[in-house]
Amino acid sequence: MERWINSLMDTLGAPGAGIAIALENLFPPLPSEVILPLAGFASATGRINLIAALLWTTAGSVVGALALYGVGALLGRERTVAIAAKLPLVKTADIERTEAWFERHGTKAVFFGRMVPVFRSLISVPAGVERMPLPVFLALTTAGSALWNTAFVLAGYALGDNWEQVSRYVSTYSKVVLVVAVGAVLAFVGVRLLKRDPDARRS
Repeated sequence: MERWINSLMDTLGAPGAGIAIALENLFPPLPSEVILPLAGFASATGRINLIAALLWTTAGSVVGALALYGVGALLGRERTVAIAAKLPLVKTADIERTEAWFERHGTKAVFFGRMVPVFRSLISVPAGVERMPLPVFLALTTAGSALWNTAFVLAGYALGDNWEQVSRYVSTYSKVVLVVAVGAVLAFVGVRLLKRDPDARRS
């Protein structure tokens, strides 16, 4: 991974870091906690310009998020509801509650979601499904991404050869987030199974 990112930056400069971050948005397993500090380290060694690294990584985040917003917009509400309705243990009321929640908190979810691993990518899809006004989505995504990217690029810049320390800390943070998410899903499934009709369970 490090070799590939370094190759991109050596070949394309700061735009290479932007491309890597755009791909990270589309494929969450690609770790931003490696890409961003490594871009900062490359800036510290003079291989790329620091300001350019900040601008290009933020641009990459916005492009990746916009692509996923487009996926959500293409799916639309009706298709999304139809797909969700076929999922086991999911009820129409769950979808309606999710929609109501997004109407109330969608702007905060898009902004702060840019700072949560995995969800930083996924939050763009419901924004597209609910057709959040594009200027609002772009503004929130740009602001949230700029904060996240700047923090980790500057950390890599400041730490220099020790930039990998940032990756270790964020990796721990990512694992905690995933454990909480998995726990929430398991709790949802457990509650749904307990609430199922006893006759349905016996059948």
